[in-house]
Amino acid sequence: MALLTPLLSGFIAAFIGIIPPGLINMTAAKVNLKEGKKNALWFVAGAVVVIFFQVSLAVLFAQVIDNRPDVVTLLREVGFAIFSILTIYFLFIAKEPKAKKSKIKKSSKKSRFFLGMLLSGLNFFPIPYYVVVSVTLASYHLFAFENNIIFTFVFGSVLGSFAALYSYIGFFGRIEKKTDYIMRNMNTIIGSITGLIAIATLFNILNYYFG
Repeated sequence: MALLTPLLSGFIAAFIGIIPPGLINMTAAKVNLKEGKKNALWFVAGAVVVIFFQVSLAVLFAQVIDNRPDVVTLLREVGFAIFSILTIYFLFIAKEPKAKKSKIKKSSKKSRFFLGMLLSGLNFFPIPYYVVVSVTLASYHLFAFENNIIFTFVFGSVLGSFAALYSYIGFFGRIEKKTDYIMRNMNTIIGSITGLIAIATLFNILNYYFG
């Protein structure tokens, strides 16, 4: 398998996972606006260091899961339940999020680096996300659990994460109005996405038992 495939796969997966407005990318943009580009880049550096370990851990989990079809089936059933609950919550229960203006005090590069590590470490989404991505790619023979391919995939994920976060630093002023619109409709967007995932997962479960 050519190393370009896992590199691009990791890059694209990371970019898609981080580009929607969230705590880490919005904080990177705010640090840039309040404290300048250097401090923002230190924040991003701290975040991607943690992402490196999160993706590595996720791929190790995926390697174990990929060898256990029964575990994959169980995860699909658990995932269907979780995504169904999330869909109901975001579409019918959750209140509309309100944008809050947070004040960021000027800090040293070192503190921004560790802030990036902290916020990235508190975000557990990348681990299950990359488990699903790597198992899915492996099922289409676009990824293999071999050391050089794993490292290339992880490296691509780090590059994609950095590129997505850097885009918030460089272009936040231009996309700020769009992110405000997204924030106002975030519950509907998330609910729709989790709903589609739940439906797709249900079809996979039904196909496994009755196909």
